[in-house]
Amino acid sequence: MSRFVQLHVLTSYPPSNLNRDDTGRPKTALVGDANRLRVSSQSLKRAWRTSETFEKTLASHLGTRTKQIGKQVFAQLVAGGVAEKSARDWTKEISKQFGKLKSDKKTEDNQDLEIEQLAHFSPEELGAIDALVAELISRKTAPEVDELKLLVHPRKAVDIAMFGRMLADSPTHNVEAAVQVAHAITVHRAAVEDDYFSAVDDLNTRDVTGAGHIGERGYGAGLFYLYIAIDRELLKKNLGGDEALTARALQALVTAVTQVAPTGMQNSFASRAYAGYVLAEKGDQQPRSLAQAFLKPVKPFAEESMFDKAVAALETRCANFDQVYGACADARFTVNVEKPEGSIAGLAQFVAE
Repeated sequence: MSRFVQLHVLTSYPPSNLNRDDTGRPKTALVGDANRLRVSSQSLKRAWRTSETFEKTLASHLGTRTKQIGKQVFAQLVAGGVAEKSARDWTKEISKQFGKLKSDKKTEDNQDLEIEQLAHFSPEELGAIDALVAELISRKTAPEVDELKLLVHPRKAVDIAMFGRMLADSPTHNVEAAVQVAHAITVHRAAVEDDYFSAVDDLNTRDVTGAGHIGERGYGAGLFYLYIAIDRELLKKNLGGDEALTARALQALVTAVTQVAPTGMQNSFASRAYAGYVLAEKGDQQPRSLAQAFLKPVKPFAEESMFDKAVAALETRCANFDQVYGACADARFTVNVEKPEGSIAGLAQFVAE
């Protein structure tokens, strides 16, 4: 079994605002001497792990990332007939196992039951919490010290196994990510443009003019390069050595990476896109990105294709690395929609086997 799997993905997005900055405009990055559009790895990973693809393929093997598990526990205890004061005290003891509480004082919206930082709960931990809550409702007594040892090292949560988790107050239960995801950037110079728009009030009469609403939003379009490095051995280890689950996880990841777009402003732009090109590599060699292929922005001339030039730059850089460093992979598989060449089913099998 090859330890590392690398994916190099080219996806063309029409006008869109998939991933916004603090001002609501598309995120950017300066690469080389050119400004590029950017989609952050955080945005991509969330889109994948919350996608229908993951839900259908890995429904019982996904965790939940939240600060609010305490509110849920409290509601269950009260609904089960536990006095509110006891329910609040017991809930705080449970919540504290996963992080520092936001507040020690009771609040109207129960924020005192939340933890300060997002925690990624595994299916095992959620199951243990539900079992403890049911036990407390049944006996109506406070949880014992041993019963509060709810943190475990996840073995069934694919999203945690892939993307890791950090618990600042319980570092022994941290999980190292087996899938590293780069920020996607355009292979060419790109500008953020402004869309000025207006909306008409439907009840306006002929003698009433003017817009009912005006506004503007930023958008951009481009061909994005995305790099992903997968430590297959670590992924299998994170999943408790389950080879079948590891293969299912990798197949789901390939499907999501090539078909699932971030949800930012999709209703306004319908900027859903499938990957147009994927180069997959397997081997025990140290992984390396091919982003250097686009340090100089791709710039087609006349009737040249931006897509074809980007593919050629990527494949040339790959061959050059092999020439200088020796073979950087033991096996490769390519999907190219323009030719067409390869298939997503074949890609998924190549990555998972």
